[in-house]
Amino acid sequence: MIIKELAVGPIMANCFIVGCEDTHKAVVIDPGDESDRILLSLAESKLTAKYIINTHGHFDHVGANRKMKEATGAELMIHPLDAPMLEHLTSAASSFGLSAESSPDADKEIVDGDIISFGKIELKVIHTPGHSQGGVSLYTTGHVFVGDTLFAGSIGRTDFPGGDYNTLISSVQKRLFPLGDDTRVYCGHGPQTTIGQEKKFNPFVKI
Repeated sequence: MIIKELAVGPIMANCFIVGCEDTHKAVVIDPGDESDRILLSLAESKLTAKYIINTHGHFDHVGANRKMKEATGAELMIHPLDAPMLEHLTSAASSFGLSAESSPDADKEIVDGDIISFGKIELKVIHTPGHSQGGVSLYTTGHVFVGDTLFAGSIGRTDFPGGDYNTLISSVQKRLFPLGDDTRVYCGHGPQTTIGQEKKFNPFVKI
């Protein structure tokens, strides 16, 4: 499995490219900005994007949806509870003094338990609300892409519309922690971590 990480845009949101080494099919997770960099990274690994997956609908994770879809023809996916956010990216970004291009509508709405297949890789959709109502994590054996649900030593903000602190804590403890201590966590901002590390040391959610 090929995993490439790019911190994009002024808020440095992590965009991930996950590719199948055998078939060169790939998904792009959270293309928040800098579509040219993402496309170059795909080309360097000779990968073809089959899907664009948004872990949630905040502008810093979806701002390059339109350009990526136009360039690759990949299908766009998001949870139905966050899909309405795609229509309001300009106003959401402007509240931070930034700009974001509007996103096309999702081609497919993904829900808990869905399996996204590309090449020989399968990602399982895990609904992990709290940072947003429709936040999802994407799991394949030994790896989970969590958007802004969980960070190394911290958690996602819950003061945005649709956020809820208790819901987020429950998502982490009940949906992510059972994935196993050795599971590597790819966060929406900042460095990678592991489930075991966060269970022991994260002051918000440690057990």
